[in-house]
Amino acid sequence: MALGPQQRTQLEQAISTGAVEPQSARSAQQIVAGLAELRPVHEAFAWFRANARELEDLQLEVTAIPAPPWGEAERSGWLKERFEQAGLAEVHQDELGNVFGVRPGADPAAHYVGLSAHLDTVFPPATPIHVSRDGGKLLGPGISDNASGIIALLAMANALREANISNSAPILFIGNVGEEGEGNLRGMRHVFDQPKWFNSIGALVALDGAGTDTIIAEGLGSRRYQITVRGTGGHSWSDFGVPNPIVAIARIIDRFSRTAVPNTPKTTFNIGTVQGGTSVNSIPQVASMRVDTRSASVEQLDRLESVLRDAVKEVTAETSGRRKDDALTPEISLIGDRPAADLPADSRLLKLIRAVDAQLHNSARIQRASTDANIPLSLGREAIAIGAGGKGGGAHTVNEWYDPSGRDLGLKRILLLTLAWSGVSHE
Repeated sequence: MALGPQQRTQLEQAISTGAVEPQSARSAQQIVAGLAELRPVHEAFAWFRANARELEDLQLEVTAIPAPPWGEAERSGWLKERFEQAGLAEVHQDELGNVFGVRPGADPAAHYVGLSAHLDTVFPPATPIHVSRDGGKLLGPGISDNASGIIALLAMANALREANISNSAPILFIGNVGEEGEGNLRGMRHVFDQPKWFNSIGALVALDGAGTDTIIAEGLGSRRYQITVRGTGGHSWSDFGVPNPIVAIARIIDRFSRTAVPNTPKTTFNIGTVQGGTSVNSIPQVASMRVDTRSASVEQLDRLESVLRDAVKEVTAETSGRRKDDALTPEISLIGDRPAADLPADSRLLKLIRAVDAQLHNSARIQRASTDANIPLSLGREAIAIGAGGKGGGAHTVNEWYDPSGRDLGLKRILLLTLAWSGVSHE
């Protein structure tokens, strides 16, 4: 959508002053189209292309740094140094290992737009990490999820500096811990638990994985439980008849797995791990299992929790022996709780990303998933998660790969969205 000289001047003034009405879909298209015609924005686009190989090298470098659950410290320190090199202000780490950097805005009173990427991977500490190139692909565990998001953060910070773009609202760069698995979004939770950030972040864009074909604007809720059953245990021959915790766990699984779930809203459950016992001829003293429940509906998550708790209570009562000393003791621990929440269809952020995609002739669909965006969405803030461009595969396996061809489309998408929210100063 090309603009005439007069229209462009009016638009630049509107972007600078914030006079464009953000809730209008047409205004979003005008804002993005105007940004796409600015010389500094084109210079940033050119920086992405000129530095493609350097970004690949950095991606291999960060992937080689282990970042297992609860063990992201080394990668956090690496990103802190890169934020400083990119010229960001107020670079620091918090007590969890979240890394922050600020690109100040011309309007220091404006709310931040946040760009985040999670630092952690799913791989335990002992996992061998080998990174390499295979033709045009980059290989390594976590190379796409989420080394590609981390590199997108650095690309944004460096391109904004090199193109000398003056954003109106400040931009907050976040490398956060604890997104994967039992990390339970702890890094992003901690960010929004701090009054400083809770009161100052107006919108958050989480950069997670590869691609440009999705907009995660619907937060998938999940709750995870560890069920533990304890008994007296004993010898398989001489103590035969003593209640067996593994048998109890098996019966709980059988009863709970018969639970009906709706297709709409989509609701699921999974028994992910079962543990217990010491030998084939021993009645175990303890057995446990881990259960994952997911739904777009808080009510459905509540219902599944109630059914699970009833199954545990009823089965352990039925399986316990007659003597008090033979009673089985159950314990239910909540080990994960991710809130379900959706971005309103008329939100400013959604209109802007749609306008960006239209400008770049990119096709993307709304999807539901569990990401760092769940936390701000659950607090009523505008937030989405999008990919960092390129292509990826083999996520959560040691055979993960990333193809950087087409990365620049993802980076252009992120840049235009960030500037469309923050505005550009022409002072």
